[in-house]
Amino acid sequence: MDPVLLFFAGVAAFVIFRLISVMGTRTGHEQNHDLEAVQQAARARAAESLRDDAEEDEAPPKPVSTNARVLREADPRFDEAEFLAGARGAYEMIVEAFAAGDLRSIRPYLDDSVYGAFKSAVMDRETAGYSSDLKFVGIEHAAIIDSSVENGVMSAIVEFKSNQVRVTRDRDGEVVDGDPNRIDLVKDRWTFSRKTSSSDPNWTLVGTGGAE
Repeated sequence: MDPVLLFFAGVAAFVIFRLISVMGTRTGHEQNHDLEAVQQAARARAAESLRDDAEEDEAPPKPVSTNARVLREADPRFDEAEFLAGARGAYEMIVEAFAAGDLRSIRPYLDDSVYGAFKSAVMDRETAGYSSDLKFVGIEHAAIIDSSVENGVMSAIVEFKSNQVRVTRDRDGEVVDGDPNRIDLVKDRWTFSRKTSSSDPNWTLVGTGGAE
């Protein structure tokens, strides 16, 4: 063999040997070790997440007002702030739907007696040829003023103070009640109820009335 080729072959063998000695050889166990480390880290994170969730579940419930204590006693999960947020949304939605005569959209949230009263009022309005225009400006105040639990049913009376522009017009579009340029402070007291055993978190409107 050519001496030059032998020389280069020797150099190549030396270089390969040095690379192996510096970098080491892969036996297949390195990847397994990396995978085990990743899995251990994932298990540690999962365990920590479970501990955090458990601590949150064990956190004491938020305090409630005096008027809502019986609701908390009947249902330890009762959250007054969350309830009032839902009541605000329901109040605005129901008031606007009633003014528009759209009772179908709010039927699931109304007790039979309330739905019947609303339906009669809408029919009387239509028979008289009147239409109602309403602009809901916002709710100033909403609070539970009384509550009770009877026969497994929780009831909460909520007082609302809201700003509304309310106008009633006749067939010719003439204003017969209200003022389109005036914002009225409207006070209502609505009663909501829900069974303590129900898995449905929604409350039903079972009574309406004005407030002084």
